[in-house]
Amino acid sequence: MAAAEARRRSAVWALLPLLLRLLHPAALVLANTEVGIPLWSTPALGFMLPAIMTTVLSECSDLGNAALSGTLVPQLGQLKNLQYLELYSNNISGTIPSELGNLTNLVSLDLYLNNFTGPIPDSLGKLLKLRFLRLNNNSLSGSIPKSLTAITALQVLDLSNNNLSGEVPSTGSFSLFTPISFGNNPNLCGPGTTKPCPGAPPFSPPPPYNPTTPVQSPGSSSSSTGAIAGGVAAGAALLFAIPAISFAYWRRRKPQEHFFDVPAEEDPEVHLGQLKRFSLRELQVATDGFSNKNILGRGGFGKVYKGRLADGSLVAVKRLKEERTPGGELQFQTEVEMISMAVHRNLLRLRGFCMTPTERLLVYPYMANGSVASRLRDRPPAEPPLDWQTRQRIALGSARGLSYLHDHCDPKIIHRDVKAANILLDEDFEAVVGDFGLAKLMDYKDTHVTTAVRGTIGHIAPEYLSTGKSSEKTDVFGYGITLLELITGQRAFDLARLANDDDVMLLDWVKGLLKEKKLESLVDEDLDHNYIDVEVESLIQVALLCTQSNPMERPKMSEVVRMLEGDGLAERWEEWQKVEVVRQEVELGPHRTSEWILDSTDNLHAEQLSGPR
Repeated sequence: MAAAEARRRSAVWALLPLLLRLLHPAALVLANTEVGIPLWSTPALGFMLPAIMTTVLSECSDLGNAALSGTLVPQLGQLKNLQYLELYSNNISGTIPSELGNLTNLVSLDLYLNNFTGPIPDSLGKLLKLRFLRLNNNSLSGSIPKSLTAITALQVLDLSNNNLSGEVPSTGSFSLFTPISFGNNPNLCGPGTTKPCPGAPPFSPPPPYNPTTPVQSPGSSSSSTGAIAGGVAAGAALLFAIPAISFAYWRRRKPQEHFFDVPAEEDPEVHLGQLKRFSLRELQVATDGFSNKNILGRGGFGKVYKGRLADGSLVAVKRLKEERTPGGELQFQTEVEMISMAVHRNLLRLRGFCMTPTERLLVYPYMANGSVASRLRDRPPAEPPLDWQTRQRIALGSARGLSYLHDHCDPKIIHRDVKAANILLDEDFEAVVGDFGLAKLMDYKDTHVTTAVRGTIGHIAPEYLSTGKSSEKTDVFGYGITLLELITGQRAFDLARLANDDDVMLLDWVKGLLKEKKLESLVDEDLDHNYIDVEVESLIQVALLCTQSNPMERPKMSEVVRMLEGDGLAERWEEWQKVEVVRQEVELGPHRTSEWILDSTDNLHAEQLSGPR
């Protein structure tokens, strides 16, 4: 681990000069590194260390939200192997270098939430492997280069909230994107917006879909494809509103599982970006008719099935279980598109969807290593348990994913059911947060703020139970419980603990052990003492900070990420202990039972954490 970390740091410092020319006194140091002045000798760069030290720039540069300022240098185009360039949420200014067009292996370019000005370089059209292009929330001007339409791999495009002007291209890959990708650019016009260009005929609603008319493929006519993409919401509503009325009544009388689909020749090929709309028949074939043998799991939103598509790829198909009512197709499709725009390495990518009058299904990549919950408690005996280093990576990765949902999605996405079962593991056992956005998706038929409490017992924040109102802080609470699951291997709610006169709620059980100074009973036995005491202590502290009863006192997920990276936890923990002592003195009077707070996770001895069980 130490050698790997050293290599990571070496790569960072070797390549950082190619990224930024900083606009403060340290600029001279960066500009003159070739004469032998070491970057790390300059105090002015000290504020950058925590964010940069955990990043590797050889294939992936994630310097998002790192408090960077300055301008990008043309030499950045020399990093030919770079696949991910993520400089979002900084204070970088100037123009986007045209030399970025030389990064032909680039898969993701995220420069949103900065101060970039000038035009979008035409050279970006050479990035044929690019799947994610997000330049939103800058001050970019000029027209949208038509060269970008040649990027057939493009799945996510966001150019919103800039000063772009002119006609939005409607050919090639751009025919698949909707006005969400171009919003808040008042001077843009054309089919990709809600504003016709001067001299062009005004937009008219697309005609109802005619089953007798052959459906053209996306490549057969750019205008027809654009009409499908631009008018998909209205078309879906017209197509499904009438059948939904009769099907809804039929389903109320016959609650068994039945599937309905329009005939194959009536199933138009619709894409939202590269988000595919599957036919129900296609997913039935993939899952062997939604066979019980293919069920991966059951949850509050429905069943999840393992499937294999015609191209051989494995997918997880989530069948949303609530009964559908007419008129919800438009909002469902809008919410699906918003979910698909949330793209982060620690978030489960939505691959496609299926919508019929009575069915809603979502299609995701299949995660071969299952969920964190299954690895903690239901793993086959032949498989090794999650080791401590992997659990730490899961804690940090899932925190980063949730932080992205809260701080970098517009509008922000509240998960509302954060738990170990909703954190999946990819082939490298990296955390991938799933089921985000589904709570709002399932409430699409409501015309007002929902008061339905969605979540899992043991993970639900107290204020959410009492008011029905969720916020980022309800997710923080659920995340804190998830940390306790990682540490203990226990369920958040387990009636089996009653047999030992223990609390059924994991949080209460942990607090009880801390109060009794029985930390040796807290850490998961599967770890077999293979962990570092101080790291366990830190994770417990973060968990307790996240699960405070007052939501205002819980940290934001972005603060949790920083604490897990070693920035600010000690100060936050000390402050919390002082407040907690005062609170318990007020509540309990002369009984000084609050001493456990100070003693249990502060200056832990080895025998306390890893003693006999």
